[in-house]
Amino acid sequence: MTTDETAAPGSAALRLRAAREARGLTQAQAAAELGVSRPLLIAIEKGTRKPSPQELVRLASLYQVSVSQLLRPQPPPVAIGARFRAVIPPGQRDTPELTSAVDELQRRADDYLDLLRIADAEPPGRPEPVRDIRVADSRRAEDLATEERNRLGLGDGPVRPLREVLEIEVGLRVFLLPLPSRIAGLFVIADQLGGCVAVNSRHPAERRRWTMAHEYAHYFASRDRAEVTRLTYQRQPESEYFADAFAASFLMPRSGLSRRFHELERSNAERVTPAMLVQLAHAYGVSLQALSNRLEDLGLIPAGTWERLREHNFQPRLGAQMLGLDQAEQAADTLPLHYRLLAAQLYADGEITETQLARYLRTDIVGARRAYAELTETADVASDGSPQILDLAEAAG
Repeated sequence: MTTDETAAPGSAALRLRAAREARGLTQAQAAAELGVSRPLLIAIEKGTRKPSPQELVRLASLYQVSVSQLLRPQPPPVAIGARFRAVIPPGQRDTPELTSAVDELQRRADDYLDLLRIADAEPPGRPEPVRDIRVADSRRAEDLATEERNRLGLGDGPVRPLREVLEIEVGLRVFLLPLPSRIAGLFVIADQLGGCVAVNSRHPAERRRWTMAHEYAHYFASRDRAEVTRLTYQRQPESEYFADAFAASFLMPRSGLSRRFHELERSNAERVTPAMLVQLAHAYGVSLQALSNRLEDLGLIPAGTWERLREHNFQPRLGAQMLGLDQAEQAADTLPLHYRLLAAQLYADGEITETQLARYLRTDIVGARRAYAELTETADVASDGSPQILDLAEAAG
């Protein structure tokens, strides 16, 4: 057996195979589409035969990726598309919007890896080893949520910068993508990046926070498979009950929520009012329904409270507005904070061009300039009261 026959395939070969699998094509199908023999395609994917420039262009067109992506020097992320096809029911495989979102998640994960390669850096986070969760019940979920809060030093209060905590401290890569309305989020492990999460950018901020915490539970309990979190199930899987119980406990820990509830109750003559519930929901960054369900589970309010509020057509957002709690929701960034900071630093260092910065940030040149300014703006102000801008290029020397 020759050295070529035993050598591990290079990055280009691995990328070609991953791109084919992401499109859901077999080697035979791809070879037929290209008009080449299957053994030739196998040789290309093994790295024992280099594709010609013309073949690369045809392969890129067939797999719907750019030639530059196929030629990146680092190995590709795990075939995210292939993993999701294994868990999406046959009737939903052809849903164009979901397929498009999975493809986009893979592209963004690949771009993240490319930025890390250029910067010669590692992704942030303190990932925990896989937990042996044999009993996936609500009690185990609450224990795990408490353990994680203690590990991260979060105490028992609300976690307002939740996304930053998950991205920087835990090591989850959180992307916001437009998903089908009934899908809240996606979760998959990409070997070189760790846990990758897509959250439905079309959902309200409170729902997005819940989805992030929900996918955080999958990071512990389901690392061996991709997960699609739907808002409705004909029959709720056990893993989804566990993830929801973890999300409730992590976002609204028993001790802190109970203490704040009783403080508000005492200040309100021992009465529980809708306004009080709206205040608590706002403080914890969750929906009124999620808060009510959690308080019911803790025995702090009567069962069926949320249903009675709905029957009386109570409108939480209007209530928050009347209490002065309703704030205009700012557009959330679709890319992780560390990803954006890394791109800005590489641009400041001259490692990538302004055009490349715009491509990595999924915007145009004007948007890239604006994003760069926002990313380098400090919390301090100049003597004239204007925001101060940190010159990353100058700071780098």
